[in-house]
Amino acid sequence: MASAADARALAQTRVRWELLANLVRKDLKVKYKNSALGFAWSLVNPLLYLAVFSIVFGGFLRGGIPKFGVYLMSGLLVWNFFATGTMGATGAVTGSANLVKKVRFPRIVLPLASVGFAAVHFVLQLGVLFAVLLVIYRSAFGPQLWLLLPALAVAVAFTVGMSLLASSLNVRFRDVEHLLEVALLAWFWLTPIVYPLALVRDKLRGLFWIFMANPMTTVVASMQRAVYRYEWRPVKTGPPVHVLAAGGYAFYLRWLGVAGAVSLVLIAVGLVTFRRLEADFAEEL
Repeated sequence: MASAADARALAQTRVRWELLANLVRKDLKVKYKNSALGFAWSLVNPLLYLAVFSIVFGGFLRGGIPKFGVYLMSGLLVWNFFATGTMGATGAVTGSANLVKKVRFPRIVLPLASVGFAAVHFVLQLGVLFAVLLVIYRSAFGPQLWLLLPALAVAVAFTVGMSLLASSLNVRFRDVEHLLEVALLAWFWLTPIVYPLALVRDKLRGLFWIFMANPMTTVVASMQRAVYRYEWRPVKTGPPVHVLAAGGYAFYLRWLGVAGAVSLVLIAVGLVTFRRLEADFAEEL
């Protein structure tokens, strides 16, 4: 009996993964349908951001963070993965209303497919960034790059948790999608993507832990620590100031551990919420 049950569970898991992979492929094909460049369009954004911000902050606004384009992209790409995956997942169930009403399948693959779609773009764009860094910023390639692994693991876990929760709540409360869109705009500026984390640490001092409690702050800061290796001199006569928060790897690993725990709790809450509301999806839609 146990072996038969295990075989059925394994078969169901395989079906879910195949369905998830097919949905991701479908989304990618739809996005680039009849497009001459296809996936190449997903590589244009990071190159454009890197070029524009390098020119603006390196040529016109001198005195800013050195190699600002590199600093920006090291955090912006992972933020875009989180924001794109979460927003796409929020409307994934409501956007597939006809399918949900007519076909019996594990609905949980709908938000997960949006996360997978965002992950494919993120991997492609990260590859472009590293290819450019080989030319303009070889200092990025060192032992500190291993910090990318726990940072990306936390980013994926947190995005999955947010996606499960938001996608299920949005079926019943349609304002969730609009509320999240506004919240992500504020969330972006509360995350140290375009300004140095060290400045926030110096301003907040004892309250800095509140700022770091934002899981995406930890993820972005860790990505920056893994790629960016510069000091910043905010005034010409002043001493060099570290753009990144001090404390070495222990600082980032400690906060990644906290963010990882928060992400796991969020996944659990998201799964419970999704399962409880899933039975009413067809009726709500």
